[in-house]
Amino acid sequence: MIEEEAFSDPARERQIFVGRVLLASFLILVFTAILIARYFDLQINQHQDFVTQSDNNRVHLRPNPPARGVIYDRNGEILADNQSVSNLTIIRERSGDLDELIEKISALVPLSETDIKRFYKRLKRRRPFEQTPLKFNLSEQEQAVLAVNEHRLDGIKVSARLSRFYPKRDLFTHVVGYVGRINEREISLIDPIQYSGTDSIGKVGLEKFYEDSLLGNVGSEHVETNARGRVMRVLDQVDPDSGSDLVLHVDSKLQKIAFDAFAGERGALVAMDIKTGGVLAMVSAPSYDANLFVSGISQKNYSRLLNSDDNPMFNRAIQGQYPPGSTVKPLFGLIALDSKTVSPSTKIDDPGYFKMEGIERPWRDHNSERGGHGKDVDLAEAIIESCDVFFYKMGIKTGIDILSSKSMAFGLGAKTGIDLPGEARGIMPSRTWKKENRGASWFNGDTINMSIGQGFMLSTPLQLAVMTSRIASKGKRVEPRLVKSIGGVDLSPSENIQLPDIDPQYWDYIHQSMRGVVHSAKGTATSINRGLSYTMAGKTGTAQVVSIRADEDYDKSKLNKRQWDHALFIAFAPFEDPQIAIGLIVENGEHGSSAAAPIARAVIDGYLNTESDVNIASDLALQGLNIYANQ
Repeated sequence: MIEEEAFSDPARERQIFVGRVLLASFLILVFTAILIARYFDLQINQHQDFVTQSDNNRVHLRPNPPARGVIYDRNGEILADNQSVSNLTIIRERSGDLDELIEKISALVPLSETDIKRFYKRLKRRRPFEQTPLKFNLSEQEQAVLAVNEHRLDGIKVSARLSRFYPKRDLFTHVVGYVGRINEREISLIDPIQYSGTDSIGKVGLEKFYEDSLLGNVGSEHVETNARGRVMRVLDQVDPDSGSDLVLHVDSKLQKIAFDAFAGERGALVAMDIKTGGVLAMVSAPSYDANLFVSGISQKNYSRLLNSDDNPMFNRAIQGQYPPGSTVKPLFGLIALDSKTVSPSTKIDDPGYFKMEGIERPWRDHNSERGGHGKDVDLAEAIIESCDVFFYKMGIKTGIDILSSKSMAFGLGAKTGIDLPGEARGIMPSRTWKKENRGASWFNGDTINMSIGQGFMLSTPLQLAVMTSRIASKGKRVEPRLVKSIGGVDLSPSENIQLPDIDPQYWDYIHQSMRGVVHSAKGTATSINRGLSYTMAGKTGTAQVVSIRADEDYDKSKLNKRQWDHALFIAFAPFEDPQIAIGLIVENGEHGSSAAAPIARAVIDGYLNTESDVNIASDLALQGLNIYANQ
């Protein structure tokens, strides 16, 4: 009988089992080692990385924008302030489908296409987790609607911000200027860190010129947020440094007197403190409300301003370049006296025209009847009565070289250096200027035209005020300044330079002549001395806008009103101790005596606080402008 084969082999099975146990143990050890190594790597080697990522998800660094510096007038009245407004912003990282989110928002609060376009532009230049503005200046109702629906609008935030506000609205726009949203060109020029959290920048006026002082220094804060981006707590913060406050030389009361005196007509006025150079008033009329630009002006409003025939956005006080007309006669007379080309005893006969040998065309005396000012007209009479013929002859005798070079010292033909952007140079023509700009030689006819402030000569109202100040102070050269102090620290006064020595008797002669313009019976501005309790010196001026043939009389009925002559006036007061100097123009006002001089009187009355005179001056100004407007 064959022995049956054993059904199992315990020894072999034991061997297989042991092998499997060993393999399983080995694998367990290997995987355990891998797990421990990975755990070690995550918990030890990469611990700080994950802590940082975790903090980035819940802790964010946010810029803390500074409050912009406040701008005050000389008496502490606020001209530019900050007010709290609520803006709707979006944190891109906290939102899902951005287009869908904006659709939901637009169903709740009105959003214009401009709002949405500007939002996407801002989105491109923002920093991670930075709030991007979508809509500014939310109303209380809009805030309430968004608060109720915030749970379904991932990533939105209604935040309070300080926004610029101009309480005087259109009164100081051409002086203070305004801030506006940072555009693409500006974003490439500014420091992105310094402007983080800030979406506005000075655009024009003092807001632009003193941007660095007004801006301040940005702060920061670390905040902890939940999964929806809501701030749970502030972990750490660095307070921002507010911008420096500006205090101006400008007087709000005087500014309003000047602005109202224009009664809606176009023109400009600059009033200066003769002793310091501080600008007491600077008006460019018409003006516009600076608040329109703070949060972004609408296309409708911008087009209305841009296309207006009155050009309200143009700062006539520093950018308007006009023929100064007869307002330069006192200066040219002083230069001629100093150059010995005329003397106080020099007299001429004025038949009403002037002819040069070899030229058939006569130069008319625009300030007299056909018969002229008569015989024995001296320099004082020529200034008081504004005799053109005297200055035609004097200009030829003195010559362009002397008139041009010495006029520059009085502020003509060059920027005054005032602390505003965009100042125009004006033109004080010379032989070199004409050769370079017109490609032609200088002729005596050019000198004749320039001798009465016409021809190529152009000046700004600011330059006329500077010229008047230097004449009034007998040659003290102070620079015009708007800002008196920054951050409570007074600015150093402009350098007080004495102009080249001029014989004191010539200064007195010109001063007395300018006094006669206002106070003598034949003075061209005698109409404004009614009820005047102080003594004023001045000079009227008329500047042609269109040329009139020599054999024709000026007839405004044949001209469009925009072609009427400009009316100008310069003045200083009080005569005995000059404190304030004024240069002004009324565009197409025709006569400086009726349209411009009463405005100057109203301002000087206001400055000297002669209240009884102010009402008379205001009546004179309105009467003169009403006559001009109704003609």
